[in-house]
Amino acid sequence: MTDAASVGPLLAFVAGVLSFLSPCVLPLVPSYLGFLTGMTLDEMGDRRRWALLHAALFVLGFSLIFIALGAGATALGATLRFHKETLAKVGGVLIILFGLYTMGVFRIAAFDREQRVHLDRKPMGFLGSVLVGMAFAAGWTPCIGPILGTILGVASQSGDVRSGVVLLTAYSAGLAVPFLLAAWAVDGFRAWFVKFRRWMPWVQRISGAILVTVGVLMFTGALTRMAAVLQRYTPSWVP
Repeated sequence: MTDAASVGPLLAFVAGVLSFLSPCVLPLVPSYLGFLTGMTLDEMGDRRRWALLHAALFVLGFSLIFIALGAGATALGATLRFHKETLAKVGGVLIILFGLYTMGVFRIAAFDREQRVHLDRKPMGFLGSVLVGMAFAAGWTPCIGPILGTILGVASQSGDVRSGVVLLTAYSAGLAVPFLLAAWAVDGFRAWFVKFRRWMPWVQRISGAILVTVGVLMFTGALTRMAAVLQRYTPSWVP
């Protein structure tokens, strides 16, 4: 695995968690759970396994889309490998801009528009939950674009498609784990969200600062050097 990929999975997982905590995802989690299960939040508390099953299928749906994007970004990076340094600098600049946008320094209209797929009725059965997850990934990509774009940028620096798949699997896991926890403990999630809501602007600012840092590291080539150092301490069983 390449140096960039060796440091990427943890970064990608954290990015997934930050995407979950973003203002365009977190407040809508109860609505998505209700839509997936056809139950009220109170009913979900009594039928946790049913809610968790539909949530897991929803996670599978959006993970398939994100992983496909990661494989595509890596393939593109491999095609442009002879221009790797230029690609890294361009990617670094874009990630810095993503970070500044996330911090609220300026606005990008394309990321402010919501592209959700509105369904009057969820497709029937378990397959429906997978399809809704895929629609979620495709429709909300503009909203979570800055964070997702950063991970795709890192994936483009990887040496093979497997590396991109690993990165986007980690990103999907970061988005999926808190969603599954919310489905299992919906009452606790509601109480936590009420308390956490006031901190969401700070989550945005911190997320933006992280993106700017990653962008600077990528632009200067320090990300690869840092990954090379960390790789020495990475256990052999880590993919």
